[in-house]
Amino acid sequence: MTDAHVHFRDWNQSSKETILHGMLVGAKAGFDIFFDMPNCNPPLTDRATIERRLEKGLEAERILKDKGFPVHYHIYCGTTADRNQITEVVKAYNDLFPRVCGLKMFASQSTGNMGIVEEDNQRTVYRTLAAESYTGIIAVHCEKESLFSLQETAHSRKRPAESEEQSVRDQIRFAEEENFKGILHIAHISTEGALNAVREARRRNIIRITCGATPHHILLNDTKETEIVKMNPPLRNEENRLAVWNALFDGTIDWIESDHAPHTLEDKKKGASGLPGFEGMLLTIRKLRQAGMAEARLEELLCTNALKAFGINEKAKPVPEITDQMIEEAEKAYPFSAWS
Repeated sequence: MTDAHVHFRDWNQSSKETILHGMLVGAKAGFDIFFDMPNCNPPLTDRATIERRLEKGLEAERILKDKGFPVHYHIYCGTTADRNQITEVVKAYNDLFPRVCGLKMFASQSTGNMGIVEEDNQRTVYRTLAAESYTGIIAVHCEKESLFSLQETAHSRKRPAESEEQSVRDQIRFAEEENFKGILHIAHISTEGALNAVREARRRNIIRITCGATPHHILLNDTKETEIVKMNPPLRNEENRLAVWNALFDGTIDWIESDHAPHTLEDKKKGASGLPGFEGMLLTIRKLRQAGMAEARLEELLCTNALKAFGINEKAKPVPEITDQMIEEAEKAYPFSAWS
């Protein structure tokens, strides 16, 4: 299976996880293709760091293949608001594809302090990508900070559904107006409004657009939020959760992505956002099968759609039967669980 959105930490965050550990846990859960995000420490925003990260990932890949786990490691490059930096990572993408699978932009601050918050700077990213004739994927973390409610105490109310929907609409508008020729991917979509914005963009057919959903936004609503069960974007109300669930069946959502983002328990208690993702992926597969989802649709959501969109010629393992042992191993690999 393909997981097109993981945060394997390592380097200065190896206390949280290493690439080797993350891919091993994922491989035991049935995943063999991983796309690692750039907000690691240090971040993947320059050619030298990108190449060093690839070396680290490929070393872990070789170790796991020797142990009987044939896995494939890919990374995103991170974007900033600097035109020269964007040009540099586009060249890295062109030179190193498919190991460099795409670009990532954070439209708000999240883990890693890579947020491009100002709208003019976000627009600059699309304008520069168009000028560079970039046709790959840019995955975007969509939340609009000007709509955050800082006086709220609950995390899910601090970062309301409106902030995601408006940010998605912003990204679509900037991409359309700046003649972006790649694919805009809305990561970890979690609201009905954002899903409707994607549907409307597809009807206009000016840009290509995809979206992914996570296990936590598929299975959990905001009544499950705790200091441990906390992520960005946060859990939503039941109406929005059901909208995400239904969008898996009607074809709006292109793939399921774990947003695997482990932390130490100590860091979670200090307010860190993010969850281990593989246990949730397995539970999601089980729930979708119980709800009668066709196996062909599961294969699209977990194996083929992401690879097709990224233009990567690899064949993912098929969706396996989910056993209690697989779920237990994924849970035990990390110091806390969102699901138990």
